[in-house]
Amino acid sequence: MAERRGGNGGTDEDGGGTGLATRTRTRTKQPTPYRVLLLNDDYTPMEFVVLCLQRFFRMNMEEATRVMLHVHQKGVGVCGTFSYEVAETKVTQVMDFARQNQHPLQCTMEKA
Repeated sequence: MAERRGGNGGTDEDGGGTGLATRTRTRTKQPTPYRVLLLNDDYTPMEFVVLCLQRFFRMNMEEATRVMLHVHQKGVGVCGTFSYEVAETKVTQVMDFARQNQHPLQCTMEKA
């Protein structure tokens, strides 16, 4: 007499197996982060840089001043890390705002 098992993946009388249905989970890939950088120049006023950091990167006065001083002393500073699209938008906003106010401030982005 053949052994009959329940639905636990065993065999039944006619030799067929019962399988376990599995569902493949699709994982969304995290977007590559990009750092937005401000570059120092000898012409853009420090107050304008602080204004840009507050307006486009939502920094408070203390944090914006700290980043501005870092840019002034080291030549470059990180404003934040974002997805590609957000970083690109922020770079464009800062550059456009600087040009409108006749400042040579440079803003760029790089992979984090």
